[in-house]
Amino acid sequence: MAARSVFSPGLFNNRVAIVTGGGTGIGRAIAEELLTLGCKVVIASRKLDLLKQAADELASRISKSNPAIVTPLQCNIRKEEEVEALIKSTLALHGRIDFLVNNGGGQFPSPAEAIPSKGWNAVIETNLTGTFYCCKSVYNAWMKDHGGAIVNIVADMWKGFPGMAHTGAARAAVDNLTKSLAIEWAHNGVRINSVAPISPMVCFLLSPAATFVTGETVKVDAGQSLYHSSWEIPDHDKWEPAPEGKNARTLEKLLSDKAPSKL
Repeated sequence: MAARSVFSPGLFNNRVAIVTGGGTGIGRAIAEELLTLGCKVVIASRKLDLLKQAADELASRISKSNPAIVTPLQCNIRKEEEVEALIKSTLALHGRIDFLVNNGGGQFPSPAEAIPSKGWNAVIETNLTGTFYCCKSVYNAWMKDHGGAIVNIVADMWKGFPGMAHTGAARAAVDNLTKSLAIEWAHNGVRINSVAPISPMVCFLLSPAATFVTGETVKVDAGQSLYHSSWEIPDHDKWEPAPEGKNARTLEKLLSDKAPSKL
């Protein structure tokens, strides 16, 4: 296939994965690498035409010696009955589900004060509730009795998400959901982690190399979350001045120094 993996060929032979939002973007990259490693992959999203096109393109790159199979299945993850149908169809097709990658999501840029209730609810239902539906359904239908690995795709929301507060709130909630489910389901052999996001890290967390890794959210951001923020606050004088004193003068001096920090 076009994608090259750092992992050994055949690592995921005879394994089955579901990748939501697997027809485009990050989800497609994850699906492609899983296929490279021999995994049978079901890609799912609302738009069946795009899914079928992606599946045809991915299938055309699978070598004859590779047992991987890609299957497109339509599913709106905001609807629990469709998620349950997705899980049921995958089990009918392959007889097992080893991996779930919750990549499906959606958002739109907007200042918080302008986000309509319909838009807020749609983003929360897709990014948070849809992720929960997928986790719950695959656990109850298969992983509760057989174990498995789940990876939730999140975003760099640790410093807030100005301009898209709805998705920042949802992704932060998924981070906490990941930790909760990792504890609740550990005794059934289910590992759950989150990635903010690149496909090799997803494959690592699904692999036996990550046997003791669960409940973690891994940042793949070249360290930017440690030293950099892309958000700029305009100068203003809306806050009341700090009480007079040495601390206030020290703070004013620090804030007046606007020279950019260097790593």
